[in-house]
Amino acid sequence: MRRIKVPPLVLRAVAWSQRLWWRMAKPATFGVKAFLTLPDGRFLVVRHAYGDTARWGLPGGGYKPVREMPKQAAAREMWEELRIAMDAAEFTVLDRAQTAAEGKRDTVTIVTAPSPTAHVHLAAEIAEAKWIRSLDELGGAPVSRWLKAALALTGRSHP
Repeated sequence: MRRIKVPPLVLRAVAWSQRLWWRMAKPATFGVKAFLTLPDGRFLVVRHAYGDTARWGLPGGGYKPVREMPKQAAAREMWEELRIAMDAAEFTVLDRAQTAAEGKRDTVTIVTAPSPTAHVHLAAEIAEAKWIRSLDELGGAPVSRWLKAALALTGRSHP
């Protein structure tokens, strides 16, 4: 399959339009965030090329519950965003939360799994990815609430 490189400006325009639609329609959506770890204690953080591009968070994305479950969505998203091949059975659910922060009724599932590799190949929607041991390595940059939650749920300290 050939991949199409989408310019970040187009991604940002689509994200803006989507947020506007969410505020008007208030749809119910489902998302998954994956906390990947390496044996040496590092975990993966990403910055997206759309939305709040300064904020570090977790890879992941949306899914439709009639087509897949959160663990399956996490495996699919790791392949689409980072080219990390994983099986859904490798993921463990840490938490499920509901939020209306973006103007929609969103159910977000946080999952964790050991990554089979430290090598990532970024899709257009990911601006940057880093394997880190502590949020201190991000130099005070803003981080997502889902990243903070994953750290707390896995017993790792965060500032």
